[in-house]
Amino acid sequence: MGVGRGEGAGAADRVSADAGSVSAWSSPNHVASPQSGIVVAVIPAHNEERFIGSVVLASRRCAAAVVVVDDGSTDRTARLAEDAGAVVVRQGTQGGKARALTVGFQEARRRGADVVVMLDGDAQHDPDDIPRLAAPILSGEAEVVIGSRFLDASSDTPGWRRAGQRALTVATNVASGLAVTDSQSGFRALSGRLAADMLLTSRGLGAESEMQWWLAHAARDARVVEVAITVRYRDPMKRNPVRHGLLVVDTLLQLVERRHPLLLLTLPGMLAGFMGSWIGVGLLHAALVGREVSPLYGAVAFLLFIAGLLLAVTGALMHRLEEFQTVIRELITRGTAAGPGGTA
Repeated sequence: MGVGRGEGAGAADRVSADAGSVSAWSSPNHVASPQSGIVVAVIPAHNEERFIGSVVLASRRCAAAVVVVDDGSTDRTARLAEDAGAVVVRQGTQGGKARALTVGFQEARRRGADVVVMLDGDAQHDPDDIPRLAAPILSGEAEVVIGSRFLDASSDTPGWRRAGQRALTVATNVASGLAVTDSQSGFRALSGRLAADMLLTSRGLGAESEMQWWLAHAARDARVVEVAITVRYRDPMKRNPVRHGLLVVDTLLQLVERRHPLLLLTLPGMLAGFMGSWIGVGLLHAALVGREVSPLYGAVAFLLFIAGLLLAVTGALMHRLEEFQTVIRELITRGTAAGPGGTA
């Protein structure tokens, strides 16, 4: 994974010395002007009528355009966002944050975005930080900037939230192989090219973890840095924090399973099949020498063998599919780099 290493006047000390870690970035004395590139803000929103208007108005001061993806809201979110000046993309049904972000990224790219900044619609993120997140990309020092709540010791994140988010960050870092300080941050900036290439498919609340996984495995050369942000928690959590954490972990398990099917499916399947065969051979030997054989043991041996066979075959097929997808992604990347002329 290519990561920002803190080179140049705009960089600060490295967060971690690991090969898969990212750098902390501190802005130089100047902030990149709007003329340096087109910055588009993308806000996924579901039933955020209380704050969406003010978030859009504040974001418009710092971005050339604001795209709100209304994820099946049943309140006035879409109308209020439009009244505040946002481009609103309506999704008839709730598809989740990952799909909303993917749709928003594509819309931002269609509008010529050089930098796409994603933030939440509940006013916990300060839109005035948008230029700080965009600056490393506009200056060419990074392609991804993560706004971290944990780089600044003065962050007012509640202690219980901080503990839970750190636990999820450790799990995401281990699963993805890319180390950051705030894997669950919803305030991020990406280059327009990278945002257009990113396809997020997870359901539930694992969009940020899937994004980190994508950066570690599908965009290995992307330079990633972090900047310190502050957040404001104006409302209680909409979801049970334990359920939230479990959904993120579920997303991570699905991603690991997709990436390492031989390890997580084929190997356990082979072991289960071997155990079923071993038990079956033992039962057959017992029957041949005239000993009584329990039907229950026979059923267990049969189920272990069949389940193991299915797991082993499924893992092998998923492994081949992942290899095929990797080849397709590489061909698409080469074609994009080559441009309409056909040669890179």
